[in-house]
Amino acid sequence: MTEPDAGGMRRRTLVDLAPLKSSPAFARLWFGGAIAGIGAQMSIVAVGLQIYDITESSFAVGLVGGIALVPMIIAGLWGGMLADVFDRRRLLIASSIVAWSSTLALVALATWDAALADDGSRAPVWPFYVVTTVNAVAATISGATRTALVGRILPADMISRAAALNGIAFGTTLTLGPALAGVLAATVGLAWTFAVDAVLFTFGFLGVWMLPALPRLGERVEAGWPVLREGLGFLRRAPNIRMSFVVDIVAMTFGRPIVLLPALGATIVGGGSLTVGALTASAAAGTILVSLFSGPVAHVHRHGVAVARAITAFGVFAALFGVAVAVMGAIDHEAGPGWDGIYWPALILCGLAMVGMGASDEVSAIFRQTMLIKAVPDEMRGRLQGIFVVVVTGGPRIGDMYAGTFAVTTALWCPPLLGGIAIIGLIAALTRLRSPRIGASFRDYDDRHPVP
Repeated sequence: MTEPDAGGMRRRTLVDLAPLKSSPAFARLWFGGAIAGIGAQMSIVAVGLQIYDITESSFAVGLVGGIALVPMIIAGLWGGMLADVFDRRRLLIASSIVAWSSTLALVALATWDAALADDGSRAPVWPFYVVTTVNAVAATISGATRTALVGRILPADMISRAAALNGIAFGTTLTLGPALAGVLAATVGLAWTFAVDAVLFTFGFLGVWMLPALPRLGERVEAGWPVLREGLGFLRRAPNIRMSFVVDIVAMTFGRPIVLLPALGATIVGGGSLTVGALTASAAAGTILVSLFSGPVAHVHRHGVAVARAITAFGVFAALFGVAVAVMGAIDHEAGPGWDGIYWPALILCGLAMVGMGASDEVSAIFRQTMLIKAVPDEMRGRLQGIFVVVVTGGPRIGDMYAGTFAVTTALWCPPLLGGIAIIGLIAALTRLRSPRIGASFRDYDDRHPVP
């Protein structure tokens, strides 16, 4: 998949920080987004803990994603279209304010539930579903807009390096956010966990506020169905981009065990919220490792092959996670000595599988994002980024529904084990399908000659 550099140019091993030096606006957006992202991941974990604490049901936790799915799909499609029509800075400010308000609402709901718990009752779950759906909609619009504007504040030759930097930011948020959520939930409570998210969000908002004006380039168009339909029409004529979306949905639907973690923390592994935070952070550790050593990815040309292999590895690690849960659940054990009654062999095995899943998913993400940037023309990028955000945020929510429902009807180990096997088989079949339009399969995609 790689070729040596012409002229004997030195290959980089570590990630390139040049985009942060090249554009102060990108640097502020990157740092602010990373800090705010830590808080957002804290709230994602805390919401799962809150609902599981009220209901003691993994299915109820999985409904957080399921209920938000359709609104998120609509928000992604329309948000990407709006990003191609209006000033992207103003749109990002508006969606950020909505997300910030929903986080403050979670603080109020968690405080209310804590007060009711002291009297022997609990708050209803439906307000949490409503607020998290609003938050997901706002985050979807923000995500599509944020990605679409990067090409306006960075030189073209910095885009791929910026994508690798975004992997570090994302991995950091996934590492620190869940870990902090587990510690805070276990010590000061869930209401304070949501409150910390609201405080961290201010850093992200400052990065957005300090962006330059980013109005639409070219002639003015009216937002509406014709503009959205144009973007969907392009996707129908872009088999490689379309397949990059499909394979990610496959991975996130069948290989996402996050919704199972509260139950694992309460049963097989022990440790409660500490275990949830540790296992979620393990996946992020794999993401960070890949991003830190992302220098060689610039020399990979067969991006389709790279994505297929990465997602296949993701399926293998998902199946290994299921095997670890099944084996440890079958062993008659007591929690070993140490921290909060954790059964350490189970935590270590599951954690290693999560590291592998995070690493392989990040490899896939780097190449899929590069394909989306290089093969899609600028005038379509907002709408395609909107669809991309729907995929990367909607896929995990389908996965939460799948894992939560399957775990309730079978056992905790079934969703990741059988899902991992399904991923391996589906990726092998899908990525070899040949497109009638371009006469090639997804595996034939070459970054030196990008074809959407």
